[in-house]
Amino acid sequence: MNDKTPLPWWTLDNAAKIFPSTGSSHDSKVFRIFCELKEDVEPQDLQKALDKTVERFPMFRSVLKRGWFWYYLEDSVLPVKAEPETLPPCWPLYPSGRRSLLFRVQYFRRRISLEVYHVLTDGTGALEFMRTLVSEYLLLRDPAAFPKPEFPQADSQWQRQADGFQKYYEKSRGKRLAPEPSAYQIRGQRLPKNRMAVLEGSVPLADALACARGRGATLTELMTALLLRAIHEGMRVRDERKPVVITVPVNLRSYFPSQSSRNFFAIIRVGYDFRNRDGSLEDVLAQVREQFKANLTQERMAAQMNALCALEHNIPIRLVPLPIKDVVLRAANYLSSRGATASFSNVGKVAMPKGSESFIKKFGVFTCAGCLQACVCSFGDDYTVSFASPYRSREVERVFFRQLVDLGLQVTVTSNLLPNGEVD
Repeated sequence: MNDKTPLPWWTLDNAAKIFPSTGSSHDSKVFRIFCELKEDVEPQDLQKALDKTVERFPMFRSVLKRGWFWYYLEDSVLPVKAEPETLPPCWPLYPSGRRSLLFRVQYFRRRISLEVYHVLTDGTGALEFMRTLVSEYLLLRDPAAFPKPEFPQADSQWQRQADGFQKYYEKSRGKRLAPEPSAYQIRGQRLPKNRMAVLEGSVPLADALACARGRGATLTELMTALLLRAIHEGMRVRDERKPVVITVPVNLRSYFPSQSSRNFFAIIRVGYDFRNRDGSLEDVLAQVREQFKANLTQERMAAQMNALCALEHNIPIRLVPLPIKDVVLRAANYLSSRGATASFSNVGKVAMPKGSESFIKKFGVFTCAGCLQACVCSFGDDYTVSFASPYRSREVERVFFRQLVDLGLQVTVTSNLLPNGEVD
């Protein structure tokens, strides 16, 4: 390619626009999806699988660039390498002023880890990349035993690169998004910058589903209720003046047909007022179910998406120079963060070719922790809840998993904590 030939580029999707302006040493905006195999990773085969996978996801080769008015993605020819894991989890992927890829693939013993800067994609898009990577790897390791993965012909590169927000945006005459009231903020001594504690708990999926259905709830609703109660355990009486609020990302592909590998999600907020209610699991779960039902409708999701997209389509806002946008977006992000206590994200069930259980133990996901974050996904009969926290205390996580045990579930916990309480 001639050095003067312009490289392909893409505007950031609506959800991605805020991440470059609001990333910090405490919150890199990076998340991780990992796959734990039943044998140690073979680096050469992983590299070959990665090369094949990137061919199907060319946008993953892009780098982030600054424009006059917005950031944008530009194609690159930077090498893509699978490397041994040496960095702390979710280490920054966008160092200021450096041209670098927005994802990394690492391996450690039996684990393959994909880390992604949220500008590039969301959990659903990253999971599709990870599924492809692991499938290609297993096919190389044992072509006779592992079924060749079938990738739909309709799943084209054009569809992967499509911006779902732009496709489904309709100029809204509706309401603007109302400011969120302040929520309780978890206090405690923080870990050093760019460090976070990770705690994973696995439970049998069938047992967890039965536990939730026996209470007339979905598994996500039950886990959200348990997280609200776990946070409340460490609150002082005077803290109850503010509600505990959990943000829950929602995959918009469930409401608008899209095969995009870019960001395409919205956020709902689920709260509980412990000062004026009894705090029992039954009452918290009833409140959570009511709020999920009210928010998870086509009309609500469309209204939220249109309200957010309307801002970037506003001509005066579009003409504001990027340095000023950075300041405004950082301030808006700070105000928004005051309306949330923690986050709970459900990536869902990881679908792999039949027979893959012979090679794979589990999948898991967690994200960089500006605040307490809980992420869940399942594979086979394994349901993994991963907590990432910037705090030294593990009390919320301990109470959460104790509640699961109290419900009769068998929990297996692993952590990156060292005996002295520091993180590995």
